[in-house]
Amino acid sequence: MDKSNYKILVVDDEEDIRELLVHLLEKEGFQTKVCSNGLEGLKIAMSWLPHLILLDVMMPEMDGIETCREIRNKKEIKNTIIAFLTARNEDYSQIAGFDSGADDYISKPVKPRVLISRINALLRRYENQPEDNSGKEIELGELKINRDKFLVYKNNTPIQLPRKEFELLDLLVSKPGNVFTRSHILDSVWGEDVVVGDRTIDVHIRKLREKLGDNYFKTIKGIGYKFEVPVE
Repeated sequence: MDKSNYKILVVDDEEDIRELLVHLLEKEGFQTKVCSNGLEGLKIAMSWLPHLILLDVMMPEMDGIETCREIRNKKEIKNTIIAFLTARNEDYSQIAGFDSGADDYISKPVKPRVLISRINALLRRYENQPEDNSGKEIELGELKINRDKFLVYKNNTPIQLPRKEFELLDLLVSKPGNVFTRSHILDSVWGEDVVVGDRTIDVHIRKLREKLGDNYFKTIKGIGYKFEVPVE
């Protein structure tokens, strides 16, 4: 991963936290910008188009939850990776964060090595995106997949998938017929620092089968899964 290619926006109302994060991120080679509130963060994100945003929850002007929702509603930046970095570690705060569209929720204080590891895992999804199809609508059998809108169409009927289901589908269809191991799927979709088990993959595959059709998803026992277009 060439970290100099990635832009990270830090949105936090505490100056010492901003300075610490910028020092840490720039030491790793990332490009950075900072601001102190959600409203300013939204403006910078729209113009700078960062790959990842580190977002505090409690801020003036516009709090982190509202900022996250606004980002998800903006076409230009709605797919930007968002990680909350906050001292608010109550269950309801984390639930609100994920419900607003966050990709990760990191509680302060966090060790620098752990934070960088989480960021690297989140950014790795950019490397796993197929360049030739990214942002385009692709057609496979009865399915059409629109990456811009996070929508899947089956026989022209739109099906809205939760983010992780869509990302799992997007990974599998990036190479039809290719077998993806469980470890590859976990690393690509959930990140190597997010603690989930094999059962999580099975549940998401089952949901995709229910919504899109069992014949698209093949289980390779003891290895993983692959996507195949049924032969009529």
